Amino acid sequence: MLESYLTGLVVCGGIIIAIGAQNAYVLGLAVRREHHWWSAGLCMGTDVVLLTAGMFGVSALLLTMPNAMEAMRWMGVAFLSWLAVQAFYRAATGRQALTASKAGGRSLKHVLFATLAVTVLNPQVYLDTLLLIPAIGAQQESATTFVAGASTASILWFSLLAWGGALLSPWLSRPLAWRLIDGVIGLMMAAVALHLVRNGV
Repeated sequence: MLESYLTGLVVCGGIIIAIGAQNAYVLGLAVRREHHWWSAGLCMGTDVVLLTAGMFGVSALLLTMPNAMEAMRWMGVAFLSWLAVQAFYRAATGRQALTASKAGGRSLKHVLFATLAVTVLNPQVYLDTLLLIPAIGAQQESATTFVAGASTASILWFSLLAWGGALLSPWLSRPLAWRLIDGVIGLMMAAVALHLVRNGV
């Protein structure tokens, strides 16, 4: 069971760290110290709900469809490879660096609504939590423990974004920092994709 937990922790951690719209938005709030813990908490809760729904719904169906599992494997390879290419491109060109702007204070309701919109309107969220991660979890000894590990990864990551973004806002506003972050993200995505190619899900 510990192996299932650690697998969920590592797999989910490696996937959600990709700097997409949701993560960049939360980090931007943290850099500006603008209701960032509320936003991070909403993201954590959404991930836990989606991961649980995906694990105990989609995974059960996939177990009866080996061809679908194989298709999911290669879809995961393609998706993760694309994330890696995007991250390496941003690292090479320095695009999409985050600016620690002095934004005017927005209401908590506005921030939460925007966080929810960034989350539910992002197709990547559903690919990760309802398809890719459950497909890997379906192969584990304990689905419940795997979900616990995956949920822990989400909680740790968004906590780190909220806390670290506020603490390191002067440094994170530098373009070079974001190029280094994107380089690490690209390596992680490429490593997970290579694992799927060699060992399957």
